[in-house]
Amino acid sequence: MTTAKVSPKKTKKAKDILLFASPNNSSDMRWFTNFSCGDAFLAFTARGKKIAAITLLEIVRFRQQSGFDVVLDFGAELAKLRETNPSANTPELIAHFAKRYKVSSWTVPADFPAGLFVKLHQLGVKLSVGSSPFFPQRVIKTEEELEKIRAGNRAACAGFKAVEKILKESVIDKKGFVNWQGKTLTSETLRAAIDHACLDEGGINVEGLIAAAGDQGADCHCSGFGPIRANQLIVCDIFPRIAATGYFGDMTRTYLKGKASPEQRKLVETVKKAHDKAMLNVRAGIAGYDVYKSTVEFFANAGYKTGVVDGAPTGFFHGLGHGVGLDVHEAPNLGGRSVMTDPLRENMVVTIEPGLYYPGIGGCRIEDVVVVRKDGCELLSKHPYKWEIA
Repeated sequence: MTTAKVSPKKTKKAKDILLFASPNNSSDMRWFTNFSCGDAFLAFTARGKKIAAITLLEIVRFRQQSGFDVVLDFGAELAKLRETNPSANTPELIAHFAKRYKVSSWTVPADFPAGLFVKLHQLGVKLSVGSSPFFPQRVIKTEEELEKIRAGNRAACAGFKAVEKILKESVIDKKGFVNWQGKTLTSETLRAAIDHACLDEGGINVEGLIAAAGDQGADCHCSGFGPIRANQLIVCDIFPRIAATGYFGDMTRTYLKGKASPEQRKLVETVKKAHDKAMLNVRAGIAGYDVYKSTVEFFANAGYKTGVVDGAPTGFFHGLGHGVGLDVHEAPNLGGRSVMTDPLRENMVVTIEPGLYYPGIGGCRIEDVVVVRKDGCELLSKHPYKWEIA
């Protein structure tokens, strides 16, 4: 994994940074330290060096993996400080490090613990909150990171294969329900099968996943529940994180067991055309918002209106895509609430996921992950789009 580098030459101009978090809960900390563990620890810069204070339980691995210049035993440092200040804890230790390493001020991320921020302020430690994203260089992925994202998408593809296998093996009973292995097929059964398939590829669906049929699929982020009927569109959105690296994949396919209605067929075909069109538009130099706006116009010209009906959003009411990496949703964003008007840059990674949602017809979303290249984009995910399974 590529980590942030701080050189003595650049430190004169760059702001020193301070993080206190668990890498398992903070993608910034995981990226900065190239390390994974469950407990929070200190990582900061001072005088051109990267310094960490971590528990003795993790210190050997951290020294091997992080590439930090100075690695301190958090417990030993705190015990020494308590010889003169018996009530000292994390805030006092940070203040002590500020004096030791002659740090005049630190910049912290927006999710820095509020209580710790206040206590450090009371101790006279100068802090400022950094912009978001905290490490803007994270939006440009290295080839090593691209391969890790590909692995996340391979895990997602294993989930789609599991869904397709179940739907092919299923039959439609007299009541119009999909029946698999003698039982009515449910969204819960599909999600369990997806989970198992992803695990076999090293992926964990830590953020959950979606297997939603019928009007549940028209509810965009509804995870899906209960029996699945024949001739319903089934939205399957799978975004596993590879346990070994922390990087996500993110893909969506839409299925139907039985025979699609003309309205459903047109809906799916229109979404696929929007997907293909957006893929052709993505390239370095184009604004993400322009790709999104083109998709909005395409759906409108195809006769699909976006609005609110009986209190529920319908049509194409979400963004076209988002960044993927150590977070399943990260910068940049292609439209929606967070509009990116700046040009896309080479080696940014984004999803392309147009969708249409109408209660009574159902929902359809098709999603792939691409890396932005100079003259176009390259797929980091690959799986067939066959959706109607008899």
